[in-house]
Amino acid sequence: MANFDEISGIKQWAALVGVALIISAALYFTLFKNQREANALAQTNLDAKLRENAELESYRPKLAEIERQLASLKQQLEIERKIVPDEKEVPGFMKMMNAEAARAGVELRRYTAKPSESKEFYTELPFEVELDGPYYSMLNFFDNVGKLERIVNVSGLQVATTKKPADAKAKHTYQYAANESVVATCTATTFFSHDLEPAASSSGRPGQPAPVKKQGSL
Repeated sequence: MANFDEISGIKQWAALVGVALIISAALYFTLFKNQREANALAQTNLDAKLRENAELESYRPKLAEIERQLASLKQQLEIERKIVPDEKEVPGFMKMMNAEAARAGVELRRYTAKPSESKEFYTELPFEVELDGPYYSMLNFFDNVGKLERIVNVSGLQVATTKKPADAKAKHTYQYAANESVVATCTATTFFSHDLEPAASSSGRPGQPAPVKKQGSL
């Protein structure tokens, strides 16, 4: 077999070209093919992302409106929490009632917690309340309570003179001021929101608030 050096120049070039074609074909069907497949896959993913971005872009004009709706819903939620707060706000209820009594010029003498009643979305917690003061101050107190943001229902109102407080079923007799003319007892019911499936409270019963200690004279 003749050596490569003994082959004529044309045949040498033909042999080199043939070898180059074989190498190119091998690369084409191995390395280059794999790269083309990877490129095609990357292009497919890119096209999918571009389509997704185009779909999301159509929501851009609605984004501001959605944000306004979310802000409105948050504001409504805060208002609802003031109207019907959660169960931990029992002390806040008492402070609120005491503040209204002081503003109206009425003495709020006693709270006694009565059995609560759990509903589907809220819990009713009634308090027996005893108070005294001037007649018109008492009217102002109940009027102010009716205008509170927080819902407070007043029921079972009984009124008597300070000379006969037992007629209003008052539990105690106090040292009434000279300008005080009436004694009243009533049931003030406040409301607390809870989950559909409330966890057991410290009282050990689902949906029931923790026991509230009775208060004596304020």
